[in-house]
Amino acid sequence: MKKITLQLFALVTFLMLSCSPEQIEDDSLNLTLDPNFRVADATIKDATEYNRNAEEEHCLTTNLIAGQHHIAGTVTVDIDGDDIIITYTTNEDWSIGATHLSIGNCAEQSIPTTGSGNPKVGRFEHSTTHSDGTNQVVYIFDASVLDDNYCFAAHAEVSGPTGGETAWAEGEDFDGNNWAMYVSALLSDCDTGSNDDNPIIF
Repeated sequence: MKKITLQLFALVTFLMLSCSPEQIEDDSLNLTLDPNFRVADATIKDATEYNRNAEEEHCLTTNLIAGQHHIAGTVTVDIDGDDIIITYTTNEDWSIGATHLSIGNCAEQSIPTTGSGNPKVGRFEHSTTHSDGTNQVVYIFDASVLDDNYCFAAHAEVSGPTGGETAWAEGEDFDGNNWAMYVSALLSDCDTGSNDDNPIIF
């Protein structure tokens, strides 16, 4: 009887050890960023905030649409010298859990998509997770690599009054069958001169 008990104990121990959860590697967390690419992540409350936070001062402003029907905030574009700055800002009752951004020249159709025309968010060049309560995320990178007509898709995972939602910067529909959107814009619509009197501060 002792022998059977010991064998059962050994078998259970073996099964418990062999069934321990595998460590799953998430490629999306192993970020490889362009050396010219910088990310700043701050809540509005804590941000020194770059001083272009009045809507009329932004080069481009579009709604951040959550769950197809809710305006959760805005996505803005600014140019400062050689930098292009894309900022996600949520309304008070929304927060950002993760952002995914793809940007490139429209002519090159640089945003990753499936054969059916839906965006591959997991393949976007820039992906970041954010701490609880984040309501502003700023991406800054070199604008000199862009043609005048550039496109970007700004995706976010947000939480708000309706719970967790997928959100997109409002723009043109992708060719696929979901509601994802991208923005087509012109650098020439922006003042690309450096603004030394009002530097951007983080």
